[in-house]
Amino acid sequence: MRIYFIRHGRQCDKRCNVDVALSEEGIHQAKLLGSRMKEFGVQKVYSSDMIRAKQTAEYANQYWNVEHEIIPEFREISFGKMEGKDDDEIQSLFADFKKEQEKMEYDLPYPDGESAMDVVKRSMPKLMEIVNSGLECVAIVTHGVWIRAMIAYILGMDMAKWRLLGVAFENGSITQVDYHSKKQIFTLEKLNDYAHLEAYKELLRSAWNVNEN
Repeated sequence: MRIYFIRHGRQCDKRCNVDVALSEEGIHQAKLLGSRMKEFGVQKVYSSDMIRAKQTAEYANQYWNVEHEIIPEFREISFGKMEGKDDDEIQSLFADFKKEQEKMEYDLPYPDGESAMDVVKRSMPKLMEIVNSGLECVAIVTHGVWIRAMIAYILGMDMAKWRLLGVAFENGSITQVDYHSKKQIFTLEKLNDYAHLEAYKELLRSAWNVNEN
């Protein structure tokens, strides 16, 4: 099975993990994504239950016209006490945590939130249901830390080092993994591919000026 992990489009609020709609730029990203993947053979699209992921799937699916299923387990990692705060507040209030996290010695949970392995534990059973569904090609519209946590696990990495998988995952980017049923293994085939966005500098994260947490 071929699985495309897609990061949602840009949201309309710069605060950490608030459950809000896409911005106009996010809608543009989703449509460019859908157009690029029109001939990829996607048979079904899944998304987390967060508004930005659902909307990204809906706009992209205008080009695919396939069933869309919402899976709450595929929502973003819980950032705990950081959620709803902007970059300046996070840097001020959680400086000690961020310093420890950057050492990548332990898979630290966010303050009152989740660790990367927590994401894997709640998500992997649902992912295995999908790979055993009989479908050959699906898209999963989800979130930046979710994608990196799942890839780290699939590759057998130390989960404390998930942050090595891209400083900034682009909104609307494509990460491809294949599941080989005979060997019962996943392989990473593509990571953070945003070729469909490169001509639009205003759609890249460098133009948004928001830190990855």
